[in-house]
Amino acid sequence: MSLPPLVSPAAALTVDEVRRYSRHLIIPDVGMTGQKRLKNARVLCVGAGGLGSPALLYLAAAGVGTLGVIDFDVVDESNLQRQIIHGQSDVGRSKAQSAADSIREINPYVNVVVHEERLDSDNAMRVFEPYDLIVDGTDNFATRYLVNDACVLLGKPYAWGSIYRFDGQASVFWAEHGPCYRCLYPEPPPPGMVPSCAEGGVLGVLCASIGSIQVNEAIKVITGIGEPLVGRLMIYDALEMSYRTVQMKKDPECPVCGKEPTITELIDYEEFCGTVSEDAQQAAAGSTISARDLKAMQDRGDDIFLVDVREPNEYEIVSIPGATLIPKGEFLSGAALERLPQDKKVVLHCKSGARSAECLAIVKNAGFADAVHVGGGVLAWISQVDPALPTY
Repeated sequence: MSLPPLVSPAAALTVDEVRRYSRHLIIPDVGMTGQKRLKNARVLCVGAGGLGSPALLYLAAAGVGTLGVIDFDVVDESNLQRQIIHGQSDVGRSKAQSAADSIREINPYVNVVVHEERLDSDNAMRVFEPYDLIVDGTDNFATRYLVNDACVLLGKPYAWGSIYRFDGQASVFWAEHGPCYRCLYPEPPPPGMVPSCAEGGVLGVLCASIGSIQVNEAIKVITGIGEPLVGRLMIYDALEMSYRTVQMKKDPECPVCGKEPTITELIDYEEFCGTVSEDAQQAAAGSTISARDLKAMQDRGDDIFLVDVREPNEYEIVSIPGATLIPKGEFLSGAALERLPQDKKVVLHCKSGARSAECLAIVKNAGFADAVHVGGGVLAWISQVDPALPTY
């Protein structure tokens, strides 16, 4: 459905701006008025990572007058495969500052506002309030629900995107005109059920495909042209090179945008989504060792059975010496249990500790009472024991 323009036009474009945006100005649907709306727009991008990188670059190039960037992380070398707003010389720098420098290089007429802080329930309303539209470039469920609820409570639209391996999704959530994210996903998946991009990977160029769609939708909403993805979910399969859209309806029982909302203020989203299940938390309590503890066990010659619960392709990248690969899926199916020795102490590890905690709960329930897992996983082993190993 067509919607009215979100932003009123700026007073005028300068001669230099007319020259810069001339290819927009000669499009009848955009024209001078549409470009003035872009100049007057204030857009916040949540995250300067995989989706935020192409989104910020194209928002800047399009002439959005004020661009906000919120990100608390620093640039890591593993980011450069997909986070194209950063370069080799930015490794170790603040992502928000690095992104701001790239934006200014793309378009010096853009006012960049940097928020070097972690978005949470305490600051989201304050950070979002000055902006007309939000672009959600987050990669975890807790922040996605936080962004959605803040936008609904503030009455703001946001362009949403999601990526994983070769698959992407995009939509525009605007409770005033259609469903919100909670209407599509009322509850988060169980903890540990859906791997993150850090665990499962993502094709770098997929970020550009979905990030550019988010910008396309933002431009349409700001200028009032075309039919934004309000009430529609776009699904992209990069391997099949296929796009399809699914109609979405507003849920009248939605707790945040329904007829009788029960969520009228921001909640604890980490608790709502959970990082690991309650069973895993209970299993890990008192049964978590450090990477240095594991090294001491190995040096003493303790009779342990070290299990790596990651996937085979992760094991090929880097592994802890002496570890046997038994992927998490085999624990979920129960097949792994017959491979565990009864006469040795079972020690589990994964990349960062979440998956091994889930497996630990299964192992303890099967009777391996003294089993433990390595907090921080292989990343902790690299940082605490052998920094020469590669990270991912």
